[in-house]
Amino acid sequence: MAELLIQLYRIITYALSIYSIFLVIYILMSWVPASRDTKFGKILEKIAEPYLGFFRNFIPPLGMIDISPIVALFALQLIGKGLVPVFNFLLRLL
Repeated sequence: MAELLIQLYRIITYALSIYSIFLVIYILMSWVPASRDTKFGKILEKIAEPYLGFFRNFIPPLGMIDISPIVALFALQLIGKGLVPVFNFLLRLL
């Protein structure tokens, strides 16, 4: 059972890392507007926009600067760091 929890932790942290990379690529693509019109850009938009849209609802742009992606990436990192104590607690229960 402990091995299963360790594997689950690894899968979740790996998925969060990959999702963070997708978000960074999508954010950088905003500097080249034509890149979002490509097939890859549209796929990334479907993956990233629901998560980023959540933060855009609460954090308005400051002039021409949108800081919601920074907050979204920070929140994703906090989620990843918060998994460590949860899984440590679950492993101690076994």
